[in-house]
Amino acid sequence: MHPPLLVPSILAGNHARLADSAALVEQLGLLWIHVDIMDGHFVPNLTFGPGMVAALRQTSRLFFDVHLMLDEPHRYIEAFAKAGANNISVHIEPAYDHAGTLARIRALGCQNGIVLNPGTPAEAVEPLLAAVDLVLVMTVQPGFGGQTFRRDLLPKIARIDRWRRERGLDFRLEVDGGIDLATAAECRAVVTDTFVVGTSFFGAADPGEFARSFALMK
Repeated sequence: MHPPLLVPSILAGNHARLADSAALVEQLGLLWIHVDIMDGHFVPNLTFGPGMVAALRQTSRLFFDVHLMLDEPHRYIEAFAKAGANNISVHIEPAYDHAGTLARIRALGCQNGIVLNPGTPAEAVEPLLAAVDLVLVMTVQPGFGGQTFRRDLLPKIARIDRWRRERGLDFRLEVDGGIDLATAAECRAVVTDTFVVGTSFFGAADPGEFARSFALMK
């Protein structure tokens, strides 16, 4: 089982000073940062593009966990790989060549991930599990930060972990949406290992204390 990994989401950082938000993550000794890319079509919001990722890469050594919430993610993977992404995750829901896109991400030198929305059954990604480095289970409907964690999705997470163990696979199992110290513990109980945290981290009175408390989780 992978040790728990805290991955702050820069979407919840200060958009006027994103480099400072990333620097805080690095100063606290954390290794990853999550970057949400939204197109205003697949989800009802717009965020960042490859230019922002490239600019941030110039100032940061963090592992960039880039989540493409796009109708046509396959059209943009080269741009984000070139910009400095380390992992690129794509959604299962849009119609495109999922397997080919995941293989292309690896060919570009990045790790890859597949993402499920709350209403998408775990079975939708089951055929791809041997071809991914990460599975991201959205625990809110994607598009905006600050939403409430959905506990009804815990069985889905547990099912994906069971397949992982039964097949001897080693992908990371990530959650995103409404994650704080309490909900992270609930996800850890069903063997989640990678935790995207936005508002609870960047909105904390002391993000360092949040990180220290998270590090106590087994």
